[in-house]
Amino acid sequence: MSKGLAIEGLCGGYGGANILNGLNLGVEAGELVVVVGPNGAGKSTMMKAIFGLAEISAGRVLYGETDITGLRADRIARFGIAYVPQEANVFPSLTVTENLEMGGFLLDRSAQPEIERIFALFPRLAERRYQAAGLMSGGERQMLAMGRALMMAPGLLLLDEPTAALAPNLVDETLRRIAEINELGIAILMIEQNAKQALAVADRGVVLVMGENRFEDTGANILGNEDVAKMYLGA
Repeated sequence: MSKGLAIEGLCGGYGGANILNGLNLGVEAGELVVVVGPNGAGKSTMMKAIFGLAEISAGRVLYGETDITGLRADRIARFGIAYVPQEANVFPSLTVTENLEMGGFLLDRSAQPEIERIFALFPRLAERRYQAAGLMSGGERQMLAMGRALMMAPGLLLLDEPTAALAPNLVDETLRRIAEINELGIAILMIEQNAKQALAVADRGVVLVMGENRFEDTGANILGNEDVAKMYLGA
């Protein structure tokens, strides 16, 4: 069962400059939360701060009852949190199977059962198991990146723009896959540029502006709010 994530008064960024300015955000166990907002709002910085890849100057990050604020990424991964960055999220020279094996580096047993579980979730990866990741389509690489993150059976999955640069016909397919992962009981915190499609599958949405929460509601209510849609969703 996944634990809950709580971000409390988080400030931070890079080189001593704050991009996050008192961010408060939570993800309940098993929940799918989508974060949207304009470019430069701090969305990717938020993800990196959670996963120990950005500086934190104030506030804290809790996973369950554990304070993970500022821990190294490898330690955070051991608590059951997986992160899929927007770019450079696969090893292009390695095969699909080898990429998945890399995702299971913390396993104290054979990775094969987990690999077969990922192949069942993403049949396309099973078909490409011996293919180099760099020769795959953008949609297939995104499936592989998520599959590799799932190798450790995380309780929380952090996804940064999973549909970025995908062909329009692959956006809905990728979001359906993400909803299926969530249905397995894995909590998901996702940043998404295709806001309308993502909010349609989300339990809850958060609008982030200048490093702080500007609006929060169910995905359906955000989509139905004309003022929010006009300001932040391009409606």
